[in-house]
Amino acid sequence: MNDQNDQPAQEARRCAFFFDVDGTLAEIQPRPELVFIPSPTLAALERLHAAGVPVAVISGRPLSQLDALLAPLRLPAAGVHGAERRAADGRLHKLALDAEVLTRIEQELLQACAEYPGLYLENKGVAFALHFRLAPELEATARGLADDFARRYAEVLTLQPGKCVFELKPRGASKGEVIRAFMAEAPFSGRRPVFVGDDLTDEAGFAVVNALGGLSIKVGEGPSEARQRLESVAAVGGWLDAVLRTLGEPAVHITKPD
Repeated sequence: MNDQNDQPAQEARRCAFFFDVDGTLAEIQPRPELVFIPSPTLAALERLHAAGVPVAVISGRPLSQLDALLAPLRLPAAGVHGAERRAADGRLHKLALDAEVLTRIEQELLQACAEYPGLYLENKGVAFALHFRLAPELEATARGLADDFARRYAEVLTLQPGKCVFELKPRGASKGEVIRAFMAEAPFSGRRPVFVGDDLTDEAGFAVVNALGGLSIKVGEGPSEARQRLESVAAVGGWLDAVLRTLGEPAVHITKPD
């Protein structure tokens, strides 16, 4: 492959691809359980993975939800902003938190949210998300509650703002650090990282990818550390198709179960 015409394919094959999910591979929905990855995007991810190019997803969602969204494809993945991670060889890495403390936090959050029916509390196992997409007028209320719990449980949790959500994630969980962890392991090591994301939660990942000499891509508007932009979730699908055309890989058809 010394022909200059093969250079784009060579460059793509030297990359390792990381994707956020909500707002990047999938449109954001009123409730987390309504989110789905479009079949063409799912097929494109499968084709990229089948081509031998390392692909991972990095999300605020738990690993169990990521696997359900990607099924039947099973990729290396990091959930809850890096609090749990499945390496390419299948090994699981999790931040250990005190179960009794997490139960107490959940009970207190449920009690606090009961006063505001428009707030939706999502328990992610080792993190909590206060969603206000269905009640945008409660943004300040949700922020106040999240700030209060982050202060009271500062030894355990840290506040992570997102799109129509305030998350209380485990201290030490970071999309940037989890990308570093992946990049230190096969098959990601020695490659150029490419990270596509859309939210404030992805900025730590963009910063690390930039520091590693990779390509950071922001989906949508707003200030960002990312070096490039895609305008929408649909544009991410088109960009994936362009990468596959560069590789010259044939389509691999998969069917997502109902």
